[in-house]
Parts: sequence; C-alpha cells; structure tokens
Amino acid sequence: MTLLHALGLFALTAVAEIVGCYLPYLWLKQGHSAWLLVPAACSLALFVWLLTLHPTASGRVYAAYGGVYVSMALLWLWAVDGVRPAPTDWAGVGLCLAGMALIMAGPRHA
Repeated sequence: MTLLHALGLFALTAVAEIVGCYLPYLWLKQGHSAWLLVPAACSLALFVWLLTLHPTASGRVYAAYGGVYVSMALLWLWAVDGVRPAPTDWAGVGLCLAGMALIMAGPRHA
C-alpha cells in the first residue's frame, strides 16, 4: 500500500469516526432526534471496518491514523463548526502528519 493510498484511507476513516461521534453530539447537546443514533452507529461500524483494511499491525495503524484524525478534526472544525483554525493549529497538523508519515514509512521488524 502506498503512502498516498494509506493517507486517503485514513482520511475516509477519520470522516467516518467524526460523523459517528458528531451525530450523537447533535442528539445529546443540540436536541436533535434520537434517530441520529442509527446512522451514527453505521458510521462507527464503517470506521472500524476501514481500519481493518490496512495491511500492517493494528498498533502501527492506530498510531499513524491519529495524525490524520487530528487533521480531519480541524478541517471539520472549520467546515462544519465555522471556527477557523489558528496558525498554531496548522503547525500542529503539520507535526502530526510528519509523525504519521514517519510511522508508516519506517522499517518493519518481524
């Protein structure tokens, strides 16, 4: 799996996780319908399935995924919540993505 392919899969996985957590938030904090829990559960199931598509050890996948999740969460903050991230947020994203790339491109030991 190429790094670009893994990054795209991580981004899709992050969106599934964020949606799966955002919908219950709408129900609990914003007074929306409890029926939002149905697509939330489906989204979280999709999130878990997407994580299994990576061919490397689960611990490495989770560690690398964290960097992409931070990036997607800040994009969500901007696009959905209407809060523009600060320059320090973008710097943090850069550090997270650099760490993710290092983890995914590093040597593999049996």
